[in-house]
Amino acid sequence: MKVLLVNPEFPDTYWSFRHALPFEGKRCAFPPLGLLTVSALLPDTWERRLVDLNVRKLTTADIDWADMVFATAMLVQQESLREVVKRSKARGKRVVLGGPYVTTTIHDLPDADHVFLGEAETTLPQFIDDLARGEAKRSYQAAERPPLSITPMAHFHLADLKRYSAMSVQYSRGCPFSCEFCDIIEIYGRVPRTKSNQQMLAEFDALYELGWRGTLFIVDDNFIGNKKNVRQLLPELARWQKEHGYPFSLLTEASLNLADDEALLDSMRDAGFHRVFVGIETPVVESLHEAQKSQNRGDLLSSVKKIQSYGMEVMAGFIVGFDNDPIDTFERQIDFIRKSAIPLAMVGLLNALPDTQLWKRLEREGRLLGEDASGNNTVCTLNFKTRMDPALLIQGYQRIMQTIYSPREYYQRVLDSMKGTGRHFSEPTHYSVIAGMTTLTRVFLKLGVFDRERKEFWRFFTQALIKHRSRIADSLRLAAVGYHFRKLSDAYSES
Repeated sequence: MKVLLVNPEFPDTYWSFRHALPFEGKRCAFPPLGLLTVSALLPDTWERRLVDLNVRKLTTADIDWADMVFATAMLVQQESLREVVKRSKARGKRVVLGGPYVTTTIHDLPDADHVFLGEAETTLPQFIDDLARGEAKRSYQAAERPPLSITPMAHFHLADLKRYSAMSVQYSRGCPFSCEFCDIIEIYGRVPRTKSNQQMLAEFDALYELGWRGTLFIVDDNFIGNKKNVRQLLPELARWQKEHGYPFSLLTEASLNLADDEALLDSMRDAGFHRVFVGIETPVVESLHEAQKSQNRGDLLSSVKKIQSYGMEVMAGFIVGFDNDPIDTFERQIDFIRKSAIPLAMVGLLNALPDTQLWKRLEREGRLLGEDASGNNTVCTLNFKTRMDPALLIQGYQRIMQTIYSPREYYQRVLDSMKGTGRHFSEPTHYSVIAGMTTLTRVFLKLGVFDRERKEFWRFFTQALIKHRSRIADSLRLAAVGYHFRKLSDAYSES
């Protein structure tokens, strides 16, 4: 059996980093970890190939080679997924679909032969047995959420590592909190399940042996959801990193209550975590209550500063469009982002995702507009009737983006962020080498010579050189990512 694993294309989003990747000669931010894990669940005797449309095009020869085409998608990839299915069916191929979009969509799915709802650790082996007997069903629904102890190591070797800016591993699924707008808790549950320490160390070993060095993204939606297990894992990761010369710069997502646990922060720093994404959403207390964001309590600004003081750059998500948002919510968001020195702030319009508690409430209230969410909350579209005038909401959102990603504003936050993280920050030695002369030249040419905002770049670079000479590689990375966000902001202001 020949299986083609296809990852559909992502549009321009916060996480795509499409405009920043060329600076380091990469094509995509992260590999498709879900498909690499699916590959490991298939029989050893089956042949498999991976085509990531974010790295290269899907050719007719790719499709013709395969007996079956496996594809997965997040909501934001739905249009590309439909095109993959259409092309595969036109060539007479059996098509198998799974993933978050397939699991949660309320609309008709593409015309696939087999559909997997939920996590595939138990259902995919059942499908393989059914296929061998000629009794494969169209739909497979996971009866329960599987323990991650049965999750095999992803087939990292299928990915063309040199094309990606970072590698990915997963430690846990699920989150203990109940944010109204979140679909993660609907897909993966509110009881976080984790892999064993041995599983994680084996995955670190595998990536190391494949030659990977640099950023490693632990993709959990809340890495600290199961604090008991995380506390046991972190010393093992720290020991592994020290023994191997700290080859990985770790990045993850966590809830903001991380700031309340200094022992956990200390352990994360020792393990080599240099960046963490948190969901702040809004400084408006009434809107946090509305969203059931109970973990964001107290002085949010102090919480961000506490995390930064442990050498971790804070990235964060922000949302406008809550029912309780006051008219000055846009200025309050800008002010918070500025004071918190969060360089990479993902600000989006609230969208109701299918099957979330928000979706169900708005449906009861008759406020849904009959349109599915795009999965990309950084575009100027709304799929429900907002309390605030929609035109004012969109204008306010655009004002936030234009302000926080104006070059002078952004570069100042980068400098402030490096100052806040500098006391405990220690980059792996290889990281500066990887940045190298090639990246340096690309950044200088693009941002320092040809860009219309080159004066702001040189002002920033001079300050970084004076105040943070040991972190020039980090400065250049953030300058490149800032360019990505400026391009997104320009596009949104025109939409």
